[in-house]
Amino acid sequence: MSAHRTPPPGTAATTQVLSGDPGGDAAGGARPGRRLLGVDAARGLALFGMVAVHTLPSWDEQTGAANLSWTLFAGHSAALFATLAGVSLAFASGGRTPRTGRRMTATRWALAGRAGVIALVGFLLGFLALPVSNILIYYGLLFLLAVPFLRLRTRSLLLWAALFALAAPFLMQWSLDVLPGLEYANPSLVDLVVDPGTVLSQLLLTGVYPALPWMAFLLAGLAIGRTDLTSRRVQILLAGAGAAVALLTWGFSVLALRVLGGYEAIVQGTPWMDRSAIDEVMVFGGDPSLPTDTLWWLLIPTPHSNTPVFLVLNVGLALSVLGICLLLERVAGRVLAPIAAAGAMTFTLYTAHLLILWPEYYDLAPMAWTWGQIVTFTVFALLWKRALGQGPLEKVVTRFTRAISRGVLARGGDGTQRPAPWSAPRGPGRR
Repeated sequence: MSAHRTPPPGTAATTQVLSGDPGGDAAGGARPGRRLLGVDAARGLALFGMVAVHTLPSWDEQTGAANLSWTLFAGHSAALFATLAGVSLAFASGGRTPRTGRRMTATRWALAGRAGVIALVGFLLGFLALPVSNILIYYGLLFLLAVPFLRLRTRSLLLWAALFALAAPFLMQWSLDVLPGLEYANPSLVDLVVDPGTVLSQLLLTGVYPALPWMAFLLAGLAIGRTDLTSRRVQILLAGAGAAVALLTWGFSVLALRVLGGYEAIVQGTPWMDRSAIDEVMVFGGDPSLPTDTLWWLLIPTPHSNTPVFLVLNVGLALSVLGICLLLERVAGRVLAPIAAAGAMTFTLYTAHLLILWPEYYDLAPMAWTWGQIVTFTVFALLWKRALGQGPLEKVVTRFTRAISRGVLARGGDGTQRPAPWSAPRGPGRR
């Protein structure tokens, strides 16, 4: 078992817009409005959590117990990124009121283009022998799967998120005995061309960040992005309700496993594992998948287990962190600014992080490498933002998606209803 486990986060490289034309960046042509600093700060925290999980050892070599970085950030950082990706997609598709007509068509094509660019970068990184799993390819597929859901409003999106959270893990467990497993730690373009069935199975269901279960995060974020995130009431509700959902879900898991006999059912249903091996999976997750001998495994909340408990718990945690960051923006915006600067260009910085890890020099001094990356990313983001605005990769994505959306809009109309020409009012009896 590697001391540096699975990867978190990829990136949501979408522009956040609150006024004028929400998400105009993605839909073509409109000038973006003010970014929500709290959303960027939450994404920056997720990035830093990913750096810690990837760079620091996962456990204490003397005791075998999970280290603090694993306990705090493993799985949670990636889930936070995916949820915030959904929030950004809401901003980019109309904010509180989803776009309609040609403008929504342009947004959908732009999102498909964005998904392609992110996945392409992920596949290109697959040519490197990375020591961690790369989430970018999974993120690209998540964005593509989100295209049909962009017209939905909050209630419908939450229902779909719940459906994915509850049903997709069962499909995932079934697929592990039917579909190809994790054949490629980080698939490349060659792998996709030579063995597309295995790569797609991995990306959808059998990989580290299977897209179908993880749609729960994206759609929950998309639903929250349809609300008024500038409202103090909404921010407090997110912080409180998210924490309550996480706590209740964790409590349900403990009750089911430790009081109602779930743990013993796992022991009896997985006879080829002793209790110490089961306990290790309970802390660190499968390698990479859970055993399929019994469905009781789906009650564990372990990082990267992709069970219903893991998904719902981390939706709650992500929404709570978002609410807290939005509240802190009101009173400590300047303190959050450096973290938010990094959070505004996570596509660039996450890619840089993977390239930094590639030679594996960080094993020599993991703590120094962790803080070195965090400080370097923060300083770079602040300086780049002040001088040039968007991050390098974010700028490439923005220009590409703008070109796509403008091309769609140029083919006819913007989807808005135009007033009819003025005519004299009809007299009585004329209708």
